[in-house]
Amino acid sequence: MSLHTNQVPSDIEIAQKAKMKHIREIAAKLELQEDDIEMYGKYKAKITFEAMNRFHDQKDGKVILVTAINPTPAGEGKSTVTVGLGQAFERLKRKSIIALREPSLGPTMGIKGGAAGGGYSQVVPMEDINLHFTGDLHAITTANNTLSALIDNHIHQGNELEIDTRRIVWKRVVDLNDRALRQVVVGLGGPVQGVPREDGFDITVASEIMAIFCLAKDLQDLKKRVGDIVVAFTRENRPITARDLGADGVLTVLLKEAIQPNLVQTLENTPAIVHGGPFANIAHGCNSVIATTFARKLADYVITEAGFGADLGAEKFLHIKARQAGFEPSAVVVVATIRALKMHGGVPKNELQAENVQALLKGVANLQKHIETIQSFGLPFVVALNKFTTDTEAEIQALQSWCKDHRNPVALSEVWEKGGEGGVALAEKVMEAIESTENTFNHLYALSDSIPEKLETIAQKVYGADGVSFSKKALQQIQQYKALGWDNLPICVAKTQYSLSDDPSQLGRPKGFTITVREFKPSVGAGFLVALTGDVMTMPGLPKVPAALNMTVENDGKIVGLF
Repeated sequence: MSLHTNQVPSDIEIAQKAKMKHIREIAAKLELQEDDIEMYGKYKAKITFEAMNRFHDQKDGKVILVTAINPTPAGEGKSTVTVGLGQAFERLKRKSIIALREPSLGPTMGIKGGAAGGGYSQVVPMEDINLHFTGDLHAITTANNTLSALIDNHIHQGNELEIDTRRIVWKRVVDLNDRALRQVVVGLGGPVQGVPREDGFDITVASEIMAIFCLAKDLQDLKKRVGDIVVAFTRENRPITARDLGADGVLTVLLKEAIQPNLVQTLENTPAIVHGGPFANIAHGCNSVIATTFARKLADYVITEAGFGADLGAEKFLHIKARQAGFEPSAVVVVATIRALKMHGGVPKNELQAENVQALLKGVANLQKHIETIQSFGLPFVVALNKFTTDTEAEIQALQSWCKDHRNPVALSEVWEKGGEGGVALAEKVMEAIESTENTFNHLYALSDSIPEKLETIAQKVYGADGVSFSKKALQQIQQYKALGWDNLPICVAKTQYSLSDDPSQLGRPKGFTITVREFKPSVGAGFLVALTGDVMTMPGLPKVPAALNMTVENDGKIVGLF
C-alpha cells in the first residue's frame, strides 16, 4: 500500500506499465537453464529441486536482513526498501537477488495492503503475487485442513488413538480475515455427521504447516517435520502426532510442488524469489529456508526481510530461521520513517504533515531500541531513512544528525520514488558496514536454557521489559513440555507488532512493563514453541471498510483498486 503523496502513480498503475522480461531471461541472469524452471505463464516460474541440487557446492553469498521500527499507520516501507536495495545492488554491478515472503489474502483484502513493495520498487507481476500467485498458500491451506479432516474422521471411526476431543490443538485454517470463524462447533447434525466438538480457524499464515514449509531444508525434511506435528493429547496427556494418524505422507504429497521456490522479477528486472509467508506477529515471519539458502548459491548478495519490527521478525529470523538453517547474516538494515517516528513521539496520524522536529526526536527512542537489539546480536547495521515526500529538510537533518551523534550509520532511501537509483547510497553504506564492522553474531539465549529463561531474555533484551509473568495455564504447560523434552526448542513469541510491549497502545519506547504469557502452543514440527502474549489473535478480522470493496475488474480484464 502506498502511503506517499499522489505525485507518483499508484502502485498498481506502475506495476501494470512495467516492462517485464520473460522469466527465462531472469533465470538466465542467475545461470539457470530453461530445464531448471517450471513456468507459470511468461513471468512466473518455480525452480526445480534438480537445479537446487546442481548448485549445492556453489559459494554462498552474503545475506542482508531488512527489518524496521515498530510499524504504525504512517507506514515504514520495509518491503519497498528491500526491493529497492536489491535493485540498487544491481545498479552497482553486484550480482544480487531479493528473497521475500508471499502475501496473504487476509491483509490484501483487509487494510494492511500487499507485500510486493511499492512505488518504483516492486516485485512483479504484482497482481498475481498479491492474489493467487502459484497456489502455494492454497496448497498449505489444503494440507492443513486435510489433517483436520483426518483427525475428525479418526475420532468418528472409533478413535483408536484415544484422542481427548477436549485436548485437540490443531485448528482449521483459511487465508482470509474472518473473525466469525475464531470459535466454531463442528460435527453437528447427528451420528453420521461426526462427533460434535469445539473447534476454530486460524489464518493460513499462522498454521504450523506454513512455518514448517518455510523452515524445511528439503522434501525429506518436510515429511519428517509434518509427521512431528502435535495435533492433540489423550486423557493421560500423551501427545498425538500427524504421523500417529498416518498423515505425514499425504501432507507431503500436497506440498510437493508448492515447496519449490518461486522466481519472479522487480520493476528493474532484478531477480526475486518469493516463497512462503508466515506473519511475524503470530508466527516466525520469514520467507522459506529453501528460498534463502538457494538464493545464496545464485548471487553475491541476498536481500531478504523479516516481518514487522526488529522485536518480532528480526529476533525470530536470528533465533529460529538462521539458527535452524545454519547461516548468519552479514548485515542488517533498520528501516525508519520520519512520519512513523513522529507517531512514536506522540503525533496523531492526521497531524503528521506538519513539521515537528521535537516529536521526531522523542519518537527516535523506538529506533534506538531496535538498533540496540541488532547490536546485542553482534551484527553490522545501517539505518535506512525511508524518505516520504512530506518530510521536511529540518526533519531529515535532525534524524541524520541524531544518527551521527550516536554513531549509527545512516543512509537516505528514496527507492519508492526513484527505484534502484534511490537506493544506491544505502547499498554503498551497507557494503561499507560489512567490510568495516566486525561481525560477532551470537544468539541471546542457548537452546539449553529453560522456557522461562528464554522468554525472560527475549523480553528484557529485545523488548526492554522488566520481566515476564505466566498464567496458571502457561505454568502448567511449561512443566508438561519439559517432561516431554520440548523445553530445548526456541521460542516464537506471538505479540502485537505495534509496540515493544504486549499492549498495542504503548508506542515509542515503553518502560516499566512486563510481558504476560497466557498460554503456549507446541509447534514441534516447525521446531519451536509459540508463546501467546497479551490479546494477540491468530485469526484477524476485517476493518469497517475492507480494501476488498475497492477492487474490481474492467471489461478488458484489467484489475483496478488493488493498492
